[in-house]
Amino acid sequence: MTVATLCLLVLFVNLGRWQWARAEFKRDIVAEFATQSGAVAALGSRSSTELPRFAQVEITGRWDQERQFLLDNRTRAGRAGYDVLTPLRLDDGRWLLVNRGWIAFEGYRDRLPDVRIKLDATMVSERVTLIGRLDDLPQAGLAGGRAAPATSGAWPRVTSFPTVAQLEDALATSTEPDPQLEQRWLLLSNADPAGYLRQWQPFATGKGPEQNWSYAIQWWSFAILLLVLYFSLNLRKRTSS
Repeated sequence: MTVATLCLLVLFVNLGRWQWARAEFKRDIVAEFATQSGAVAALGSRSSTELPRFAQVEITGRWDQERQFLLDNRTRAGRAGYDVLTPLRLDDGRWLLVNRGWIAFEGYRDRLPDVRIKLDATMVSERVTLIGRLDDLPQAGLAGGRAAPATSGAWPRVTSFPTVAQLEDALATSTEPDPQLEQRWLLLSNADPAGYLRQWQPFATGKGPEQNWSYAIQWWSFAILLLVLYFSLNLRKRTSS
């Protein structure tokens, strides 16, 4: 009993410490998101990784409405859906993926939503200026949750937690076999009419640092309960003897 108690005690304490560290990490991200809510800077010729995460930037380029991605397994208010990712050709030839927001799943995997309707003819044919936040592409917690976009076939193409290299492979053509895609994407401003449901936050509702603080307290409570049970059971044995 003593060995089992010590093993479980170490496990519960370390799980609590891990959850607490996760909470502190998330708290720093929330603070960084708030810090970058001020002035808007022009991206220009700089790489998206040269600026802080969540930095608000202004970019200019041309939409590619024919080649869009649907980021799968995205939920809002308990509903399944996609994030609409549209490539933007920057003035210097680079590509930047723009997250235009969330659209609901219509119930049919073989009937994907038409995500060109928010981009009118003027937006597509002319250079547009956009404002948004630079952010890292989301990463899956498990490798099984990843699905690269198809490299051939019709558009839009469904994907789940793709890498930049996989997105570049999907965008490659005979005339542009090696497209240069920025490492980060742009979260389109809430005010832009070319987007869908947005309301950007660093974490989904209920999944911020508070969640991990709660988990940490639970694990440490288990550790305290384990000690109470251990000593109470051993004290009862001594009293009986």
